[in-house]
Amino acid sequence: MKQFTPLAFASIISLVNAHGFVTSPEPRMPGDAMKAACGQQVETNQQSDNYGNIQGELQVASSQSDYKDAECDIWLCKGYKFADNKDNVQSYTAGQKVDFTVDIRAPHTGVANVSVVDTSSNSVIGKPLISWDVYASTATGVTSDETNFSVTIPDDLGSQCGTAGDCVLQWYWYAESIDQTYESCVDFTLGGSGSSSGSSSGSSSSAVASAAPSSTVAASQPSTSSEVVLATSVPTVAVQTPAASAAQSTFATSARQSATASAEPEAATSVASTASAAGSALPFPTGSSEDVLTWIESLVGNLVGN
Repeated sequence: MKQFTPLAFASIISLVNAHGFVTSPEPRMPGDAMKAACGQQVETNQQSDNYGNIQGELQVASSQSDYKDAECDIWLCKGYKFADNKDNVQSYTAGQKVDFTVDIRAPHTGVANVSVVDTSSNSVIGKPLISWDVYASTATGVTSDETNFSVTIPDDLGSQCGTAGDCVLQWYWYAESIDQTYESCVDFTLGGSGSSSGSSSGSSSSAVASAAPSSTVAASQPSTSSEVVLATSVPTVAVQTPAASAAQSTFATSARQSATASAEPEAATSVASTASAAGSALPFPTGSSEDVLTWIESLVGNLVGN
């Protein structure tokens, strides 16, 4: 009869006992959607031991007729489904630090990382957020930085992780020494930036954009622009444009109507005072109302048309 040494017995026990799982943030757990895709026995196995490895799941699945390989997608989050975890979605912002706690119940030398994973393609987005070339070594035992650490949410994800179920933070541990793979997935959505600089930049851009339409309108309406220049900027500068001619005609017509409506000297004097305030250096003429109107037209012509 073959004798088993204590070390050999411990090795056999380690193959069937739990090894590692993320305990914080709250990860995906097995449920009915997983059962429908991966089979009842696989889901039951993970309900009883969610610390187990993918290779162990596949051993169970190999003898089950209800295991659907493509639907289970067992190498993504060990087959755990978003549909079973819709009420367990974290909300993060770019640049935010996320604290992780991992429970490792038996060390096995391997490699590990935490990455943002696109669930539609089961591919890592960018680079791992943290990684270990040697993880859970049997020589040194599990170290504190392997079970308690932080990762920073990337600021270049754009809209890739805006919808729940699109992305996960996946803790991945491949224990090379025993060829076992462990995974835990944290569902999350990405909100706005964690930095206030983006908001300030946006305000500046908005201010520039708000000013742009005014410039566009002014350029598309030269008559309005010319009138504004004549009336408020440099009234003594001669600008001979169609708009300036229109302004001259309008001014003269208005003055003529005012004088015709009132024949009293006070009305003519009011018009003359207005013209004088505009900058005329010519003496005010005496004579009939018609002489006054002729003088005003001449003054406007000097101001605008010369």
